[in-house]
Amino acid sequence: MPSFPYKRIVIIGTTSSGKSTLAERLAKQLALDFVDLDALHWEPNWQEAPLEVFRERVSDATQAPAWAVAGNYHVVRDIVWSRAEAVIWLDYSAPVVFGRLWKRVWRRWWFQEELWNGNRENIWTHFKLWSDESLFKWFFKTYWRRKREIPELLALPEHKHLNLIRFKDPKEAEKWLEDLQ
Repeated sequence: MPSFPYKRIVIIGTTSSGKSTLAERLAKQLALDFVDLDALHWEPNWQEAPLEVFRERVSDATQAPAWAVAGNYHVVRDIVWSRAEAVIWLDYSAPVVFGRLWKRVWRRWWFQEELWNGNRENIWTHFKLWSDESLFKWFFKTYWRRKREIPELLALPEHKHLNLIRFKDPKEAEKWLEDLQ
């Protein structure tokens, strides 16, 4: 198999689709910088970085010649997508993603995994479905909207340079990643 032709890749999808996991694995496999937009966005105590700070961090991180970016933040899409060569869209079914979300929230809470800047999951926050801090609420708020918006975004003239790789099932993405080796 020929080598993978892209050096600046953005991985997109809904919450818990596996963006960061795939981006990190791809970065390691292809010797790219791994850029997690969540890590650049979240300050300690789950405070959002000021917009100008976040945009500057993203701009600095994507100056490198080779990277895999994980994330969907629309406020930095103009920076990331304009510099990217390819988009990998993890377009999985709602039951698959919801199951992944449940497992992820539980695992992070149970093992008290440190995420970004000392932040940790609080499982009770996620059960408060009325709260904007709940990832379950975020999933239901954004899942179907992203399925509608992503094709529209990719069709825009400013994104015509992007090569799309779309996976509809995690097994498909896993096989593709294995085949890259």
